[in-house]
Amino acid sequence: MTNFDSPSASGKPSVLVFDVNETLLDIESLGPHFERIFGDANVLRTWFGELVTYSMTLTLSGYYVDFFTLGRAVLQMVATIRDVTPTDDELQSLAEGMRTMPAHPDVAPGLASLRADGYRLVTLTNSPHRPDVASPLDNAGLGDFFEHQFTVDTLGVFKPSIHLYRRVAAQLGVDASECMMVAAHTWDTIGAQGAGMQSALITRPGNAPLIADGVPQPNLLAANLTELASLLERRPGTPPTAAATPR
Repeated sequence: MTNFDSPSASGKPSVLVFDVNETLLDIESLGPHFERIFGDANVLRTWFGELVTYSMTLTLSGYYVDFFTLGRAVLQMVATIRDVTPTDDELQSLAEGMRTMPAHPDVAPGLASLRADGYRLVTLTNSPHRPDVASPLDNAGLGDFFEHQFTVDTLGVFKPSIHLYRRVAAQLGVDASECMMVAAHTWDTIGAQGAGMQSALITRPGNAPLIADGVPQPNLLAANLTELASLLERRPGTPPTAAATPR
């Protein structure tokens, strides 16, 4: 796979900041819910695209509601457009599905390899965390891989606001340039790079880089996390020190 790294790019990061939805967790698992509601599992992609669009719209306009609340509202909007009326049970089932999405098969071995190589691993997600409810990552059996699970709820703005990425670096006590955002969405890698981070784009099906003059390209492209671990291992620069990495 072609990569956009160059000799002038920053060296090995010490912190890998992971997006969660689609990057680590498989949103295609929600397809059966959309099949039941709309008679078409492909409406999932319409809904998810609108959800991302309206999360950015709220942030740019100075408003905020949490991602799960917005997800339900966007579903109702899509249903109205399609003249469909979801039942309360269908809405509740979808909400539960969003909290219990499985991990992609490559994620656990990829994270284990990256952690063994000494990288600090954290997440930054649009999804809210509630203290009395297990996070989607915890439900997927991935929570123990991460030093911290950051959420946009803290600042009340959605990605790709550069303030979110800078806050993650500041809270971890590192410069943004020492962090690499790992995401399946180009808008996420662009936001991270705007904040001074490096980035890696995970090209899950349906995702690709946006190549145009003036658009920053991800430092690395990988099909999955195991490939990312291999690319980072071969990348020039001093590797992080495993003994200093929090567990």
